[in-house]
Amino acid sequence: MPAVDQRAARTEKILAATRALFDERGMRDAHVEDIARVVGINRAIVYRHFSSKEELFALTLVGYLADLNDLITQRLDEAASPSDQLRAVAGAFLDFGQEHPAFVDCALVLLRRRGDELLKEISEETMLKLGMGMATGLGRMTAILEKGNAAGEFHVADPGMLSNLYYAQALGVLNLTHMRLAVREEDPGLPGTEVIPYQPVKEYVIETAVTMAHGDGPATAVRDGV
Repeated sequence: MPAVDQRAARTEKILAATRALFDERGMRDAHVEDIARVVGINRAIVYRHFSSKEELFALTLVGYLADLNDLITQRLDEAASPSDQLRAVAGAFLDFGQEHPAFVDCALVLLRRRGDELLKEISEETMLKLGMGMATGLGRMTAILEKGNAAGEFHVADPGMLSNLYYAQALGVLNLTHMRLAVREEDPGLPGTEVIPYQPVKEYVIETAVTMAHGDGPATAVRDGV
């Protein structure tokens, strides 16, 4: 096998091992040493294929995003109303994130970093792949919002911005459901906690997204320039 092909094959093995460990242990408990051990190499060789840990995480996230897009395709009925299509996409995103906590962790870690900061740690090629992976899902959401606008069902001034807002909000909600605890005031001045069940949260988030698209919430203020 040519050296280029061998390198590509090893890169795919490292990514597969990373994904498997992320799904098994979570991102925080999957270390580069563990990934290298699964592949049968040492840590130094991992960094010959990836410029940094962030680049490894970014390319793993690209794989998650591809699988998420496949799930959206399975659930999306092109003949359904824009509202039902929005529900389907939002539900697919939430279910995927609930099933794959490491996807949420990976996405949040990278979301906290500015683009110029990330470019210091990952290659432009990886940045492009990550951007395209995100843009595919966001583009489908944006197209649904635009379709709803055209039908008079939605009233969204900037569908692209709202799609990005949905993405960030959903990741935050999923992070909360993975923690399984919400803070509340138990007695005056005393905090308490309660378990958050996933299904009611999912339903609430989906209907909130649809309400925003209809223009019965913050989207109205954006439309009116407030």
